[in-house]
Amino acid sequence: MTTNTPGTDIVEAAWQELLASDRVSADLVAAAYAEPRLRQLFPWIGMWELHFSRCTEQRWTWDVPYVGPTAAGPGHTGPYYVEGPSRTRRIGEAGTAREAVAMVVERLPPGCGPAFVGTPGELAAHEGAKEA
Repeated sequence: MTTNTPGTDIVEAAWQELLASDRVSADLVAAAYAEPRLRQLFPWIGMWELHFSRCTEQRWTWDVPYVGPTAAGPGHTGPYYVEGPSRTRRIGEAGTAREAVAMVVERLPPGCGPAFVGTPGELAAHEGAKEA
């Protein structure tokens, strides 16, 4: 039996909103949603890029690579660039959304699990309490 937690409900609602949006490539969102390790993270978009956060509230985390189109606009299907976790680190380019998603998954931080309900500061405090 599967039980939903508030975090999974929040994350799923965000994914459903993106799946219905034209603010980012439909191919990219579908490929990321199909990957279970990314589907458990909170998705957000900015500048036509698809980002993944380890927490559900702003200012989202920036420790997971993200994907953007090399040419922005509705209906875009590639190629894509993968950067991150900061804007100063270009990982590479991918011809398809699936290839770009694979590049992100290969670079997930250790222990990157379901999105934490809260802010990055609350997430850091939670992780610090677990280590103590």
